[in-house]
Amino acid sequence: MMNPEIRKLFPVTQNYVYLNHAAVCPISIPVYERMQRHTRDVMENGAVNFREWLAAIKHTRELAARLINARPDEIAFAPDTSAGLAMIANGVDWRAGDNVVTADCEFPANVIPWMRIKREFGVEVKMAHERDCRLETEEILALIDDRTRVVALSFVEFASGFRNDLAAIGRHCRARDVLFVVDAIQGLGALGLDVEACAIDALSADAHKFLLGPEGVALFYVSRRAMERVKPTLVGWLSVNDPEDYLNYDQPYAPNARRFESGALNTAGVAGLGAAIELFLQIGVEKIESYLLGLGDYLCERLREKLIDHGYRVASSRRDGEKSAIICLQHEKYSAQELYHLLNDRRIITTPRLGRLRISPHFYNTREEIDRLIEALPA
Repeated sequence: MMNPEIRKLFPVTQNYVYLNHAAVCPISIPVYERMQRHTRDVMENGAVNFREWLAAIKHTRELAARLINARPDEIAFAPDTSAGLAMIANGVDWRAGDNVVTADCEFPANVIPWMRIKREFGVEVKMAHERDCRLETEEILALIDDRTRVVALSFVEFASGFRNDLAAIGRHCRARDVLFVVDAIQGLGALGLDVEACAIDALSADAHKFLLGPEGVALFYVSRRAMERVKPTLVGWLSVNDPEDYLNYDQPYAPNARRFESGALNTAGVAGLGAAIELFLQIGVEKIESYLLGLGDYLCERLREKLIDHGYRVASSRRDGEKSAIICLQHEKYSAQELYHLLNDRRIITTPRLGRLRISPHFYNTREEIDRLIEALPA
């Protein structure tokens, strides 16, 4: 079990059994206080302390880089996951006949930008097919050919909890000189991720799910390799090398990921994200992943003990390397929507997705809360 003192940092535990981090997370006291401190400063002092704001942004870049094993100059902040993915999609020099490889179970944020490219440039969008709540790595790799420019996949699939083999896919992409782009929002914060080991070229993840931060700010990673191939398309005064050289309109873009930041950031949100990452690094990402995979195993064991003969089945893969912090259930009689409402009435927060009841705990949740969930499910 996690340290009870850590659990106290999440006041939501006083009100709910909150198992919905794959949707919108509650924030912790440190995140709230960091954001409150910034907004109070703005309220009381205007922009007098803006140098401190810049220092806070720099600090969060460094923390984000540590979290995913990147360099600080490869970290930018986007308004949300979708914006980061769209900046990559829009910035590649596409030619008719090129193709993108993705999957038919992706969240729309990681499909709609590529569909625009299909319409605008005649680029083919190839999709691996989800079967029994899984994707086959071999099928994904088989779709890659000599006209593939990008492979775009989620770290963890939103409606099944299936964890893609990023390392195998990334190595294959790198060997074939294909950009590997990852929507990491359903895994980052719950599972360890090393962008170098997985040969990831770009990654986007809003803070408001497993990163336990606020909405409206995303960790956006662009590798040095990707920066050579992806042109900034949404640019502004902060995208250039020296933003304070105000009347030099024809200067080069910043030589780092900051070229993808067009203007003023959500500074309070960036500060809050920094506080959230500090907590992850304090606890240890490996420890968090181990705890959450164990908690998911416990949930599935309890389900088998109590409810396996009552019409329930686990819809998520429980194979090693494929399981995540998301576990989905189905019932032969009750719909996911009905189960969601029954649990919600008991202050147990989950969500329905694609006909599955999605359960997504985090490191401050306990086995006792999982027991409450199991007891509340109708037999």
